[in-house]
Formats: sequence, C-alpha cells, structure tokens
Amino acid sequence: MRLFAAVLPPPDVLDALADEVAALRALPGADRLRWTGRAGWHLTLAFYGEVAEETVSELETRLARAAHRTRPFPLALRGGGRFGHGKALWTGAEGDLPALRLLAERAQAAGRRAGAPGTAADGHRPYRPHLTLARGRPPLADVRPHAAALAGFTGRTWTVDEIVLVRSLLPASGVPGAQPRYDAVARWPLGGAG
Repeated sequence: MRLFAAVLPPPDVLDALADEVAALRALPGADRLRWTGRAGWHLTLAFYGEVAEETVSELETRLARAAHRTRPFPLALRGGGRFGHGKALWTGAEGDLPALRLLAERAQAAGRRAGAPGTAADGHRPYRPHLTLARGRPPLADVRPHAAALAGFTGRTWTVDEIVLVRSLLPASGVPGAQPRYDAVARWPLGGAG
C-alpha cells in the first residue's frame, strides 16, 4: 500500500485556507492549474511509497515511538511559494519549525528502519514544510501570481499533537479531474498529548 506520514491541520485551519484558495482560483490562469482537493491538504513528514503488508506493522511500531518521543508544538500555515521551476504552488508553515523538522526526521528514520522503500533518499534533502495547493498542467501554467497572492496569508496557530499514517490511492489514469483518495491508517498522539 502507498503510505506517508503527515501532520493534518484541524478543520477550522483548513476552512481559512479554503477561503484563501477560493480567491486564488479566481485569479487569471487558475484554470490551467490542477488544484489539490481539500482532502489532500496535509504536511508530509515522510513519504514511504509502496510498503509491503508485512512491513506495515514494523513501520507503525516505529512511528508510535517517534510520536511518543516528540512533544506537541505550535504551528500555523503561512505564506506561499512554488517548487519545481514554478510547477507546484504551496503554502508554508511557521511556529516551532525545529520541532516539526525533528518529527519529520523521526518519521523518515522510522521508515528507513522498517524497510519502507520511499525513505532511502529522504535524508539527502532538507525538509521543507509545505502544503501543496496546486500543480501546473501542460502547457506549464505560471503559479507566480498565485504565490505572490499567498504572501500575506497566515492561518491561526494550532497545537500539533499527533502524527498520522496515511494511505493514498491514486485515481485511474486518464480520468479528468480525478483526485487521489487519502485514508488515515493509524494515528499516534505526540508525547504528553493524551
């Protein structure tokens, strides 16, 4: 199964982001972007790829340990930017970013130690917390105006108090407008969070 570890913002934080995204979708060129559905709004900590059934239990055990060893911390969604030569539009994060990076490192290490295939190269890239909002479609759409419009966005601060293991199910190829489906497989409270 295709898995990743993530932080999921609370519903009211996503409501504020949805209002911001509605304004972005009204900008010129927005129709040339493939917008991520609200169900796909998350801060990825570690991407594991296709994980064999026999590996999932070990991954869950290691993620539970990572969660237990990490204290809850404050976070907010803030600003915007672009990746991949302007192909991806995202909103970033502010707050206790060292704690978020530590949680990401622990989630990546959990995957490596469990033998999840997607984590082998993660340690070579610096972790950049972001929530993907849209991707450019061919011909390449320009996301710069959308990123600039996001510059002043700041959501409310919340306390990150859990890590979630998420399964993603990709849509059938060639289905216009189809979005991946995301299902929470397991959740663990961060240390001291219940």
